[in-house]
Amino acid sequence: MGAVPGLFEMRPGVSRSPDSSARFLFGGRGGGSVMKLTGAEILIECLKREGVKTIFALPGGVVLKIFDMLHQQKEIDVVLTRHEQGAGHMAEGYAKATGKAGVCLVTSGPGMTNVITALADAYMDSVPLVCFSGQVPTSLIGNDAFQEADNMGLSRPCTKYNFLVKDVKDLAVTIKEAFYIATTGRPGPVLVDIPKDVSMDKAEFVYPSSISIRSYNPVYEGNKWQIKQAAEAMTKAKKPVLYVGGGVIFSGASQELLELAELTHMPVDMTLMGLGAFPGEHPQSMGMLGMHGTYWANMVMHYSDLVVAIGARFDDRVTGKVSEFCPHAKVIHIDIDPTSIRKNVNVDIPIVGDCKLVLRELIQILRATVNGDQRELRKPWWDQIREWQQANPLAYQQEADGPIKPQHVISRLYDLTKDRDPIVSTDVGQHQMWAAQYFKLAKPNRWLTSGGLGTMGFGFPAAMGAQAAFPGRLVLCIAGDGSIQMNMQEMATAVVHKLPVKIIILNNRFHGMVRQWQDLFYEGRYASSYLETTPDFVKLAEAYGAVGLRASKPSEIDDVLKEAIAVNKPVIVDVPTYPYENVYPMIPAGGCNHEMILEDPPALKSKQSGTGQVAPKDSDTILTA
Repeated sequence: MGAVPGLFEMRPGVSRSPDSSARFLFGGRGGGSVMKLTGAEILIECLKREGVKTIFALPGGVVLKIFDMLHQQKEIDVVLTRHEQGAGHMAEGYAKATGKAGVCLVTSGPGMTNVITALADAYMDSVPLVCFSGQVPTSLIGNDAFQEADNMGLSRPCTKYNFLVKDVKDLAVTIKEAFYIATTGRPGPVLVDIPKDVSMDKAEFVYPSSISIRSYNPVYEGNKWQIKQAAEAMTKAKKPVLYVGGGVIFSGASQELLELAELTHMPVDMTLMGLGAFPGEHPQSMGMLGMHGTYWANMVMHYSDLVVAIGARFDDRVTGKVSEFCPHAKVIHIDIDPTSIRKNVNVDIPIVGDCKLVLRELIQILRATVNGDQRELRKPWWDQIREWQQANPLAYQQEADGPIKPQHVISRLYDLTKDRDPIVSTDVGQHQMWAAQYFKLAKPNRWLTSGGLGTMGFGFPAAMGAQAAFPGRLVLCIAGDGSIQMNMQEMATAVVHKLPVKIIILNNRFHGMVRQWQDLFYEGRYASSYLETTPDFVKLAEAYGAVGLRASKPSEIDDVLKEAIAVNKPVIVDVPTYPYENVYPMIPAGGCNHEMILEDPPALKSKQSGTGQVAPKDSDTILTA
């Protein structure tokens, strides 16, 4: 059965194929007829057809009809969050862990403004997300009605696309378009704004089986000539590097990357978002590059003669001073987003296409053309790399009776959990960088972090989203005492919905990364970085009905972590750490990749020598870093 003529108002450039199986019929003495559904019912039926199992949501007046319908069905689990930002980050965590679109639902006005941060975060990190927002009735839009906000205007800069549905007859196809746009090409968040009257009006329900948008046609197959050029360059390069970003993970190209790396015997540098795309303990893994990347990863990048960028965007944390970035290298850039190529650096061989498909073809060409073992060609390069690794390894000093070093906590956490194949989420700050350095992810979709936007408060709700997707998995959240307080209220959500996330708080009583910059570049003036008072996190966990634990000495860390892992409830592990520990290596903002700060300067070492307590608060309360 085809679509009813006039059911949809066709927008320019959009064609829709109706799915006859999606038409609801009911029988009576007068024969069969088409059933009309409310907008709220249509939304739920669309979600079911998209395979949505979980939605993260917070109700409000204009979306009550939708929540009422969700309450009456059992196929989609509704996770009631305590804040709309939390709902958005949970949807992000769900998407990053599953590779599918995360879904959240918020009300109008402040509900929408609260979720904006999560949408912006998803937009910068290319996370597939569909956000449904409530809106005042269509007749009141633009009248400054109660809890009205310009959802379209607010979301336009931080979404891949947004829709305002003014007619219930357009709702089903709009939702189909939203999921299609969010998950194809370079993934990203899409907003569907639903006025109250649209959710309550009725229309015949016909769900399209496919969508074709004339102005939106992502390119998946790479140009064959350019791929051949890339293969030729890779066979000749003596000092090449594979520079890998999050695009490899969203493309599902990790196996192809492994095959390519081993075939060509190239070192692999990963961005913060690319961690897990290549096994962290593989001998060809250089770990993370960039501002707080490993010494050797940055040196490899700087002195290479060929950079093969795969699903990465050459952001400022990687390039440093662009004019001196990889001065000796030819650059190959593989990315599904044509706007990312040549955006920040010059590219010699651009290849627009899906990472997985391009790498498959590249491997096929290389297998047919590689003469001899690439190992021999690149032996001098690897000799140099091993020298760099031995010269400046990641290191810290943990004294048995001294203050707890944060690196030690993460190292022990890694050793105790790596056999469990955990999902690891982080907030943003020093702890995030240490986690990236010391937690060597073996597989993709195990690393949840905020890269482009650097959103404090991301880690805990993102971990909950992953836990909702995989109830039986071990999910860890590494956080700081500052960042965890930005969405701490979601502990209630974790307890109610039985999401046993393990939160490890590296508690240094500072906004640590701000404090580090103040020590290095602002003469140690701790302007608004010293937190002075933090809650008793053990008691706070218990107040929510979760488990609170604390490790106060290095000797207690293993036992406390083991206890936390064994508990089938949400857990907070509070670990007071040395407050003045800094993250190294470090490339100062605007610096060159090969010019890294590797340790505290002598003056700073002298200042901090023997100090285990937080310094007195500075009278200056203006944040300058």
